[in-house]
Amino acid sequence: MFSTIPSQPPITHSLFRCKGLAFLTVVLAVAPAQAQTPAESSGIGWATIEDLNAAFDSGELTAERLIEMSLARIEAYDQAGPELHAVLWLNENALERARELDEERRRTGPRSLLHGIPVVLKDNVDTGDMPTTGGSALLAGSIPPDDAFIVSKLRDAGAIILAKVNLSELASGGILSSVGNFFPKNPHDLTRTPSGSSGGTGAAVAAAFAQIGIGTDTGGSIRGPSTANGIVGLRPTHGLLSHDGIIPLSITLDMAGPMGRHVYDVAAMLGAMTGVDSADPTTEKSEGRFETDYTQFLDAGALQGTRIGIARDLMGENEAVTWVIESALGSMRAEGATVVDVRFPPWLLEVKGVWYTTVRWPDFRAQIEDYLATIGPEYPKTLQEMIERSEEIVALTPGGSRPNPARWTLFRQEEASGELTDYEYLAMRDYGFPMVQAIVHGMLDAHDLDAIVYPTSGTPPTLLSNNDQFGGLSGTNIASLAGVPDLVLPAGFTPRGLPVGISFLGRAFSEPRLFALGYAFEQATRARRDPVHTPPLPGEDLRRPAGSGGS
Repeated sequence: MFSTIPSQPPITHSLFRCKGLAFLTVVLAVAPAQAQTPAESSGIGWATIEDLNAAFDSGELTAERLIEMSLARIEAYDQAGPELHAVLWLNENALERARELDEERRRTGPRSLLHGIPVVLKDNVDTGDMPTTGGSALLAGSIPPDDAFIVSKLRDAGAIILAKVNLSELASGGILSSVGNFFPKNPHDLTRTPSGSSGGTGAAVAAAFAQIGIGTDTGGSIRGPSTANGIVGLRPTHGLLSHDGIIPLSITLDMAGPMGRHVYDVAAMLGAMTGVDSADPTTEKSEGRFETDYTQFLDAGALQGTRIGIARDLMGENEAVTWVIESALGSMRAEGATVVDVRFPPWLLEVKGVWYTTVRWPDFRAQIEDYLATIGPEYPKTLQEMIERSEEIVALTPGGSRPNPARWTLFRQEEASGELTDYEYLAMRDYGFPMVQAIVHGMLDAHDLDAIVYPTSGTPPTLLSNNDQFGGLSGTNIASLAGVPDLVLPAGFTPRGLPVGISFLGRAFSEPRLFALGYAFEQATRARRDPVHTPPLPGEDLRRPAGSGGS
């Protein structure tokens, strides 16, 4: 199994680059290839987990070789070339684990669809053998006592944890972390943000550093990076996946979720992580409602005869985005769907942000202390201590500049936000949020809809200099408040080559139906592209079979 990395000072990104370079060069010395058009691409980006398993079964591919290709891409594109700055920590035992899993496959067969598949984790998800810092200098070097529940499930399924990746510090406050102080970049356009807070996961998966990744989403932090990086991502129904071992922002709103280049991969990953967890009471809601194999619901003909609502009140902010979404709606109609205009109550669009912070800020103040109690005594134990230590770091920084001004300023707002017993908090949590779910379900029922779709972000990815977690008009908070699933897929690209995503919003625990619809849309449109700044490398020679389901 994975050996434990001893407790040590944090490996900053610059140190990782120096130390990791020698390690990776031994693995596979390669140079970046010239950019290829999507039609010419022969790299790993096209392959789904289904395709990889076929290659494993035929003997064309091994887990060891797949990890070598992933590591080569990290060296070529994260440490050099475009320098995406997506990766914070590498698992030094990944190759050894791949060899073990290859031998196990030969002896007894695969454990699951994820056997030998590389995964990256947002660095707010606990790993007992690698640092988990939340992207914060305040938690630098922290190694948790054990894995998060969902990480244990992934390892049990045979997945290989390849790396921990960059994020907005403590999952909020712009896209910058204070671990390494690097802005992660968008592999489609290096001047643009990969969005946040799961921007490192979004960029790493889009760039094919790993097949799949974990993000976390409170108000849109899986969905923003999925649309900005042109990949698939799911915010699951609240309670479908465990919060155990994840640095909290707001357990009332937080959900971890899968991110991948293909709907098949996201469906396969979700099924490996579900289950009732005694350490997280929210998962009791999923009893009898979760699946362990969501790939069984994928249906290329699922749009035929469906009714899809388009949230017109979330359209029109950006001409290019609007054009792509209208084209996507045309594709749905061509596949046999009826598209119906719907609108959310205007007051909900006005108050959703206030309702969100009314719960989010007090939750963080209380719940971060529960997490801090699980890590070493050298780390702060209260939000007030985090504020004090951040001020000490600012005082010691030349020129008095803050490593992450947006996030560290937010600490004070969270500290002053009130108690979990305040009537405003209780009203939102106990009455407001259930009402939003009732509104979403009511809209779906009133129009006899299978899903409501909307542009995940009203604008293309913003410039890095803006330090924006999420640009433009969006309805992502609605799914968060309602606790319902929201599946994001690539819908197309703007004339400038920037990705546009479309969200499929459904009823609570309707993931099977959303996967069916999303898969049908994906297969009809084939809208995904490999990023221009991370083309295939020499040696990525996995044969692409005729009629492959990859996009």
